[in-house]
Amino acid sequence: MTTKSEIDPRALEQSPEDFASQWRLIWLAFRRHKLAMTGAIIILLLYVIGLFAEFLAPFDPNATSSSDIFHPPQMIRFIDRDAEGGWSFSPHVIAMTMERDSFTLETSYALDPDKKIYLDFFAKGDPYELWGLFPMERHLLTTENPDEHFFLFGADRLGRDMLSRTIFGTRVSMSIGLIGVSLSLVLGLILGGISGFYGGRVDMFIQRVVELVISLPTIPIWLGLSAALPQDWSPLARYFAITVILSLVAWTELARVVRGRFLALRTEDFVTAARLDGGSRKRVIFRHMMPSMVSHIIASVTLAIPVMIIAETSLSFLGLGLTPPIISWGVLLKEAQNIRSISEAPWLFVPGGAVVIAVLALNFLGDGLRDAADPYSQDNH
Repeated sequence: MTTKSEIDPRALEQSPEDFASQWRLIWLAFRRHKLAMTGAIIILLLYVIGLFAEFLAPFDPNATSSSDIFHPPQMIRFIDRDAEGGWSFSPHVIAMTMERDSFTLETSYALDPDKKIYLDFFAKGDPYELWGLFPMERHLLTTENPDEHFFLFGADRLGRDMLSRTIFGTRVSMSIGLIGVSLSLVLGLILGGISGFYGGRVDMFIQRVVELVISLPTIPIWLGLSAALPQDWSPLARYFAITVILSLVAWTELARVVRGRFLALRTEDFVTAARLDGGSRKRVIFRHMMPSMVSHIIASVTLAIPVMIIAETSLSFLGLGLTPPIISWGVLLKEAQNIRSISEAPWLFVPGGAVVIAVLALNFLGDGLRDAADPYSQDNH
């Protein structure tokens, strides 16, 4: 029987992390990365916004209003004062009226303190179909009077609500990055895995193809392929075409990462043992080699999504990507390409802020995953 004095003191100094699994260690390291955790929360919120865009948007994003052209943003006030001097919780905005200068014919908006537009949570508003399946009328926040409107992010040149349009743009811009990276992931894993596992002439041929694609200037290739799309294609067809174009150009970096990992792993003892045990090539690749590099693949994919988002935004901004009636952040920014938007309606650049937030959050998330992928490094202890 072992006495207390015979216990190795070093065993008492060991932390629970010394006995944790690889995924547990990755999670512990990732959780200590504050910026990565913040980025993960922001990205999760953005995808929730995109998923429930119809419910979260207060109005129909394509509804126009000639009386609200370039309507400036309004601020929500939560406390209301009644005629008797009492206070109550009643979300509302102060109405604004359009005025036109009789000499210059320039339009402007002025606050009308005597008129308040009251808001309500989970109230009925513009009808919609959630995910195209469930007819609904409830919105998270809308006006009590269906004939009234409020504009937290202002309105565009056709009087359309910028908040609703930005929310709907989140769905397209965030999903095109996710779908594009998924296609790049398939190409990168297959070609990079074959190149690293077999080596020899197969490796040489695939690497020459990778180098050829990398050597091509990215932006002109995107512009050329996007301009070659038929203009009579439906918006949905253009959406998938742009996604495929972005994927065909972006798979090379992941393929190089996968190839390098395969070259390093194929000489490891556990891979050799699996081969000697009679494991097929398919089993060795997918059962033994792939799981050991999943964390690195996840980090690479996370860092590739913001590149996809910026690429789609750039193409749409230049008029060669998605086009109306599809709503994306790039399409919204294209509509701000005029002097009047810069001088009189700066709120039209709100989608640009959404792009910055999404890209920064994804980069923070990717950096955290990349650091946590090596849980035994000195920095993670």
